[in-house]
Amino acid sequence: MNVAESLADWLRLTLIPGIGGRTQRKLLTAFGLPNAIFSAGRQALSAVAGDEAARLLLDTDNLPAVERALVWSEAPDQHLVCLADPEYPQALLQIPDPPTLLYVRGRLDLLNAAALAMIGSRNPTPQGIQNAQRFAAALAEAGLTITSGLALGIDAAAHRGALTASGNTVAFIGTGIDRIYPATNQQLAMQIAAKGSIISEFPLGTPPVAANFPRRNRLIAGLSLGALIVEATVDSGSLITARLASEQGREVFAIPGSIHSPQSRGCHRLIKQGAKLVETVQDVLDELHWKSAPAKPPSRSDSARDVPGLLHSMGFDPCSVDELANLNGLTAEVVSVMLLHLELDGQVASLPGGRYQRISQA
Repeated sequence: MNVAESLADWLRLTLIPGIGGRTQRKLLTAFGLPNAIFSAGRQALSAVAGDEAARLLLDTDNLPAVERALVWSEAPDQHLVCLADPEYPQALLQIPDPPTLLYVRGRLDLLNAAALAMIGSRNPTPQGIQNAQRFAAALAEAGLTITSGLALGIDAAAHRGALTASGNTVAFIGTGIDRIYPATNQQLAMQIAAKGSIISEFPLGTPPVAANFPRRNRLIAGLSLGALIVEATVDSGSLITARLASEQGREVFAIPGSIHSPQSRGCHRLIKQGAKLVETVQDVLDELHWKSAPAKPPSRSDSARDVPGLLHSMGFDPCSVDELANLNGLTAEVVSVMLLHLELDGQVASLPGGRYQRISQA
């Protein structure tokens, strides 16, 4: 059997309405690969999955949907990854309900890379957005892949932060992979697909359905070594992901905030329940026993000065990223990464309004 025929059988199995993941796994356990399921008789199928499931398996014609998915997978950097595929994320095999089939746009290597989930409020504070971007950039530079859900707010900020560093970021979505929600994140999705990966377990064309978003959260947690909640209210969906991460044996981290901010109360609740309180990137790396990847200084083509040179150019008056970029002949993205290093080293401080000030005399 060739690859296309094999994928057609996997698609045929997963595109039958009424045959969910639990039944699919039960059938695969009993019969092996999907082609063996469809070769089995009605009586054998009924004995494993029940009469109604046997009827659906043998009588459902979903060939048009199967063919659409196969055509989709023929495009560059668009992949179908089934449970039996060596590229399938091994971390997801450890969760109770791994998807039978994944639709992937972008890089396959990130499916089995060491990852950290970063999630939070869809309506974060400016400080929350800044924290998400900076932590994501630093953690990505340390060699971790940042996973999130492509939602507004903290999710989008985490993806953007990772894109300014290594670019290693994975977005799990709650729609079909050909549908981006929210639509305002279309451009961000294109950037992620180009540098990282977008993953969905839902069939092509699946619209935004409320129940699918908590479901995709188990994959964000499951692919990752741990989950860092940046900002969250007490009823935030991020706390669902944190709970799933804990249940799956993953680490849970939370950044504290003001006691007066509703956006911090979800994080404070998690900390009270045993989540690791995070003040610095190193707090996360230490808890994961992670050794950072070697630092990659900006290339000569991207920058005219090194980090100490940037620090010297700041003086001691507040200045913006754009001002520093113009002063040093760098891009804003390179300056942002350099400032991150300086901030983590305690040599500069971030100020309201996206400005920075040198605090080190060295």
